[in-house]
Amino acid sequence: MPPSHSVTGVELESHVFPPTVKPPGSSKTLFLGGAGVRGLEIGGKFVKFTAIGVYLEDNTVSSLAVKWKDKTAEELTESVEFFSDTVTGPFEKFIKVTMILPLMGNQYSEKVSENCIAHWKAVGTYTDAEEKAIEKFIEVFKDETFPPGASILFTQSPLGSLTISFSKDGTIPDVWNATIENKHLSEAVLESIIGKHGVSPEAKQSLAARIADLLKQCDEEAAGNGKLGAGKESKVQLAGAGVEITA
Repeated sequence: MPPSHSVTGVELESHVFPPTVKPPGSSKTLFLGGAGVRGLEIGGKFVKFTAIGVYLEDNTVSSLAVKWKDKTAEELTESVEFFSDTVTGPFEKFIKVTMILPLMGNQYSEKVSENCIAHWKAVGTYTDAEEKAIEKFIEVFKDETFPPGASILFTQSPLGSLTISFSKDGTIPDVWNATIENKHLSEAVLESIIGKHGVSPEAKQSLAARIADLLKQCDEEAAGNGKLGAGKESKVQLAGAGVEITA
């Protein structure tokens, strides 16, 4: 079933993130929540390494609306809690990391692992289970190489699993390469991108702006439905009072 939200795709450094995707092995179609590049300032120049797209399940908007429906894009961008709610929310997420510059699999997995372990130690959630999950994560990437245009694909299940897939040509494969059952690791991958110390401020801003717009649209639709309902109720009351109503 396609998402009910109407969103546009995003092009970054000639890499296109379509408005919707169906993750490998999933029965669901997710919409593009936001996209941005990851880069570093090197020698006074901003060097872009990857382009990242974050896709979300259809019920994301209604889930986030409970707390965030009245907030502006600027308020969401500045809120650590908003991004935390997005990372931990009870909906599926799909992350597409596309290479702008070539990257070795072990380089990527080791850097992500360092960030995850540092975060877990800071919040006191680094246990034997996380250590084993990281070992498996590194193993999945050890023989991989990612030339420009290749992608790393993550599907984050609300039940706690992290599914990992690879694409060499930008397409979405039908099957995945590995699944790791560890909720902390599953959430940490997205947290590393859009969390408090997220590596892509551009993706965070994009996500906040697009979600704020969708929240506003849903609020306006709900208000419109409310007015429509009120109008129907008034007609019934008038008719009951013996007043003739014409179309």
